[in-house]
Amino acid sequence: MNETEKLDEKALQGTWDLTVLYDGFDDPKLTADVEKLKKLIEEAGKIAAIRKELTHRDLLHRYIDTAEKTASLLEKLFGYTYLVYATDTSNDRAMALMGKLRAMSASIAPFDTAAQHEIAAMEDLDALVGSDAALKGYSYFISRIKEDNKYLLGEKEEEIMALMNTSGADAWSELHDTLTSTVNVSYRGKTVTLSEVRNLAYDGDPAVRKDAYDAELACYPAVEQSAAFALNSIKLQVINECRLRGFESPLAQALYKSRMSRETLDALLGAMNEYMPRFRDYLKAKSRALGHDGGLPWYDMFAPIGSIDRKYTVEEAKDYLLDIFGRFDSELHDMVKRAFEERWIDFFPHKGKVGGAFDSGVPCIKQSRVLTNFDGAFGDIVTLAHELGHAFHDRQVFSHSPLQQDYSMPVAETASTFNEVLVVSEAIERAKTKAEKLALIENQLSDACQIICDIYSRYLFESSVFDNRDNEFMSPERMCELMHQAQLASYGDGITEDTLHPYMWLCKGHYYSGHLSFYNFPYAFGGLFARGLYALYKEKGPEFVPLYKSLLNATSVSNVEDTAKMTGIDLTDKAFWRAGLQSLADEIDEFISLVDEK
Repeated sequence: MNETEKLDEKALQGTWDLTVLYDGFDDPKLTADVEKLKKLIEEAGKIAAIRKELTHRDLLHRYIDTAEKTASLLEKLFGYTYLVYATDTSNDRAMALMGKLRAMSASIAPFDTAAQHEIAAMEDLDALVGSDAALKGYSYFISRIKEDNKYLLGEKEEEIMALMNTSGADAWSELHDTLTSTVNVSYRGKTVTLSEVRNLAYDGDPAVRKDAYDAELACYPAVEQSAAFALNSIKLQVINECRLRGFESPLAQALYKSRMSRETLDALLGAMNEYMPRFRDYLKAKSRALGHDGGLPWYDMFAPIGSIDRKYTVEEAKDYLLDIFGRFDSELHDMVKRAFEERWIDFFPHKGKVGGAFDSGVPCIKQSRVLTNFDGAFGDIVTLAHELGHAFHDRQVFSHSPLQQDYSMPVAETASTFNEVLVVSEAIERAKTKAEKLALIENQLSDACQIICDIYSRYLFESSVFDNRDNEFMSPERMCELMHQAQLASYGDGITEDTLHPYMWLCKGHYYSGHLSFYNFPYAFGGLFARGLYALYKEKGPEFVPLYKSLLNATSVSNVEDTAKMTGIDLTDKAFWRAGLQSLADEIDEFISLVDEK
């Protein structure tokens, strides 16, 4: 099938294919895998029980073998179940199996903790790894065991923490997903989903954007109390866990999990804060272009400017992406082609489907699955590029053992954002008219404003929630107040203050995780790091591509600073981040010139 041929009927329906994993919850293969998982958990218990009787070498081999098989099977089972749930949050069988799998996963905790404590205490650990070819392949995983041991609790405590999490943070997170995917939004006499009404922020009609904004804000009071309970509960659980484990703060824990230093974060945020006035200049220029005085109303933040107000079909999105990715790398091009043709993507919004977009790697089949809420706007093509960038990153780490395929939050946004820059930058270069160029530059700046201004506001908000949670249970009104303060500090006079979005704490799922706090600064990291890599690509041309793939491959077995050093980048130097921000400032100057041109 060549790129100009039509996608088949099932692909055009926009649903993903999960039958490569299981053919429903009654599939005998699924039942058999659950039984296999039970036996692997029993084996983990046996290893923990006799750990002191085994030689150090035998313990390492047996632990790694069982942990790898267990992790792979859990990932397959849980991955399938969550993918079903993500497109149908009312699916009782999916929710039941997720609960069962979480409980089974929690039951491994004491065995895992016992084995890891034993491994971390081995005085001959480095010598064993260095002299055993099989163990060398797991050297990074083993080094993390030794480092993580500092923050591990006792066996019983880890079991309790894992079990309580299933009815704690995980349950609150699922409640949030259910609330936001099923809340009824009354828009112009019709009942629509939250995803559908938020997509209207990109509509070309200013009245549609304003009505959608009003309808969105009006729906939140129906679920705000439940969402506030969820967020308060999750954040308190994180605070308590950090204290028990010995982390100075939730931010310190997030940085540790990110394999990133505070020096890097300070350099990043410091540079972002320096350039915040330039993004306010962009917002005020967009406001002028749309006929407003002063700051831009929030509901016009994503208003299209220029001539790219057309809608794209799924086939047109596919052709658009393949054309640009084909100019960069054949492997990326071919993977994206497969994603469309083999139904890796679930495209369209509907009631019961979670909002936003995500990529989920499926290592057992060396594929990914991508969820979007595609509406046909150019921004949806950029979103597809972003999520398929995650899929490409997944592909680069599939060569590692299953225990060494996880990469940290900051670098997780590198390939995705690189894809965005690649798509929009090349589109700008090919623009034939002023209106088209203006639209493309604005689209890129709109995305950049999200990863700089909005991400900075999210970082400030989450910091304030953690700072206050010890002393107060924050009501929905208090959450809205903290969000207003954070947005005002970030957007300043770039946004009309009385139109700031007080409920961003409710609609953004990233706050509702007991496992990943501060899932905000990684987007800024990824965006600016990707721009630095894109500059290298423009400088080096095709010879950059193998280096780029090697860098992505290294992200799951290195910290972020060492990964960046592969390309000669010092992440703790504010000058590096300023360079990426200055490239955006130059685009802001060009945008202002085009807007104000008589």
